[in-house]
Amino acid sequence: MFTKAFRVKSNTVIKGSDRRKLKVDVSTAFPLLSESELSEVVPNKEEINVVKVYAHKGDAITLYVLHKNPLFFELEKRLYPTVYMLWQYPNVLPSFATWAPVIQKIAGGADLMLPGVVVPSCGLPEVRQGECCVVKVVGNEAPMAVGIAAMSTAEMCSAGMKGRGVSVLHTFMDNLWAYGDKSCPALISDAETTGGEVLNRDENNEEGEGGEEQETNVGELSDCPNGQGVDQETEKACAEVEGLRLTKCESENKNEEEEEVNLDEQISPQDEMDALLLQCFLHALKSKVKKSELPLLTSSFLRNHMFPCCPSGKQLDIKKSSYKKLSKFLQTMQQQHRVVRVKELTKGVESLVEVDWKNPVLRSFRAPAEPHVEEDPVQMTEDGEKTYHPPEITILYSVSARVEPLFREANKRKGTVLQPGEVRTIITEYVKANELVDENNKNYVHINPILCDCLLEKSEYHEVSILKWDDLFSRTLSKMQECSQFVIAGQQPIMKKGHIEPIDITVASRGSNKKVTLIKNLEMYGLDPIDVSAALQHRVQASAVLHPVPGTKDKVLVQIQGNQIQQVGNLLLDRYHIPRKYIQGLEKAQKGKKK
Repeated sequence: MFTKAFRVKSNTVIKGSDRRKLKVDVSTAFPLLSESELSEVVPNKEEINVVKVYAHKGDAITLYVLHKNPLFFELEKRLYPTVYMLWQYPNVLPSFATWAPVIQKIAGGADLMLPGVVVPSCGLPEVRQGECCVVKVVGNEAPMAVGIAAMSTAEMCSAGMKGRGVSVLHTFMDNLWAYGDKSCPALISDAETTGGEVLNRDENNEEGEGGEEQETNVGELSDCPNGQGVDQETEKACAEVEGLRLTKCESENKNEEEEEVNLDEQISPQDEMDALLLQCFLHALKSKVKKSELPLLTSSFLRNHMFPCCPSGKQLDIKKSSYKKLSKFLQTMQQQHRVVRVKELTKGVESLVEVDWKNPVLRSFRAPAEPHVEEDPVQMTEDGEKTYHPPEITILYSVSARVEPLFREANKRKGTVLQPGEVRTIITEYVKANELVDENNKNYVHINPILCDCLLEKSEYHEVSILKWDDLFSRTLSKMQECSQFVIAGQQPIMKKGHIEPIDITVASRGSNKKVTLIKNLEMYGLDPIDVSAALQHRVQASAVLHPVPGTKDKVLVQIQGNQIQQVGNLLLDRYHIPRKYIQGLEKAQKGKKK
């Protein structure tokens, strides 16, 4: 489940009621924990973080993190322990022992198969199907994986120890383990399995067949009968798993030495965001804000002054800082550093009313050499920035079967694509070649049988005998197949039949009185939906997600919180220079409230 990276949705501190509920859930799920051990796992005073994540397959999972290590994860309202918790209390769940090479396979995403299970002399632990259990390596009590039993103990024995034994959910060295401090398991001696024997095959079967079955499922493991052979194999297995964890730890230590940074000295993402927030705050005060602008709304200060000061390649997100809210950050700046003074001039609306320009913190700050210009996501590439060019859209017309007789003399067959000027020229030549111009009034053209069949409706056959030039051209174009040619910089021209689909902006309801803005057809205009969603998210400070468009294979729509039609329109018109006629839905933008 955690073999691939997961996406963090939120990270919050647990509430008092949720802490009590977690304590009850842990006590119910792990009844072998004593009261003192339960208080150590779920302490009353220490901070526990609730981290909601999405696995790579879309499963919603809740992590409970203590001292930067995830101790439990909740999946489908069921609580499971992590290896960090199990290394402290290794005997809270029934366990199955196996060999080190099997552990390596499990760490790669495989489940534990019964032929790889080492059966101790006391027999297998009693488990029910679906019950949570752990996997250990022979000779070490420290659990290496967590999963659920694929069958009960009785079913395992009746199946001849063949088939899947444990469906593994989490292992040592997966991405959930990497979310913690990446510590390695201690070597806890296991006297019980040292004298055990491998009962992976029926003794009544031929030795060769049993050996082949075991070799197929476990992978080049020698038989381990009772006695000295088991001790030697146990020592070998322990050495292999020890080597596995030492290799992991040594590689991390090597990387740390190369970077000359210790784990204790690394800056957390939250601390990085705090530093970026302070930098943008001081930069904005020193180079953007003028005394004449005060008092200044805090929301305007953030949007118009702090965001443009964010360094290139970074994104300022207050929710990812320790302050969580702008008001709390400004309050800290006011109380601790006395850089600004914030006052609520209108009920519920805060403003910057005073800035201490002589403050030593502000005076000592040195702004970066290159101030950040609001980045255009579509310009960002691995090599640097490149200018976005809106597509050149040309309206063309394809010769249809109905009007083909008109173009036959010009050697234009059905399906030939022409520009409007070319159509006009061909029709003019046809009229002159057939002497259809009215002699008395050259603004009119006489209708011959071919023009009648191609351009007139049946009801007009006996009524219309003459047409104006403009009417003749417009009727001809209306009977042809309209096409559009898109020329996007760096790409081959794209030809589309039919009318051009505009960029569609709509507002939909989600839940009780919640609005979201949906944007479709961005790809047709050379816009990457991922880049557009990032630009909108940066501009309006609201969450944005991508969804596939139903009934299509390669199209997605952008969904952003709130009614953002005005902001989307400004982005498309001002930054990307998309013509207004190719944007649908701007008329639904919220109008300013009457004062």
